[in-house]
Amino acid sequence: MHSVKRFTLLALDLGTQTGWALSSGDRDIISGSESFKPSRFEGGGMRYLRFKRWLTELKSHTDGIDAVYFEEVRRHAGVDAAHAYGGFMAHLTAWCEHHSIPYQGVPVGTIKKHATGKGNASKELMIQAVQQRGHQPVDDNEADAIALLYWALDTQEVSA
Repeated sequence: MHSVKRFTLLALDLGTQTGWALSSGDRDIISGSESFKPSRFEGGGMRYLRFKRWLTELKSHTDGIDAVYFEEVRRHAGVDAAHAYGGFMAHLTAWCEHHSIPYQGVPVGTIKKHATGKGNASKELMIQAVQQRGHQPVDDNEADAIALLYWALDTQEVSA
C-alpha cells in the first residue's frame, strides 16, 4: 500500500507583520503572525532575506507546499506600507517561481466577503469570523491569512 500525498496550501497576509496559515490535505490548519520589522542595525533588504529564509524553513517542515495564496492589496495607508508590500510580494513570487510552486493573489474584498458576507468588513469582524471557525488569531494579520486559506479551500480545485 502506498501513501497518498497530502495537498498543502499556504496563505499569506503580506507585510512587515505577516499573517500566515498552512493547511495539509486533512484540513488541519496551523497559523501565526511573523514580524519582519527591520532592526535598526540592518540594511533595508535584510527583512526580505529573513522573509525568504522563513518561507524556506516553513516549506522544510511540510511535505512541500503545493500552492501559495496571498492577499492582493490595491490600496495602502501610506507609501512605506506600499513599498514594503511590493518588496514582500516580489520576493514571494520569485521564491515560488524558484521552487515551482503556483501562486495567486486574491483581492482583499473577495476574502472579506467570503469570510463575513461583507466586502468591506472591519478587522474586528474578520477576527470574529475566524474565531467562529475555532481559531484564536493573535492579530488581524493572522485572521486575514486564515480567512484567505478558507477561501482557497472552499473555492479552489485543490485535492490530493
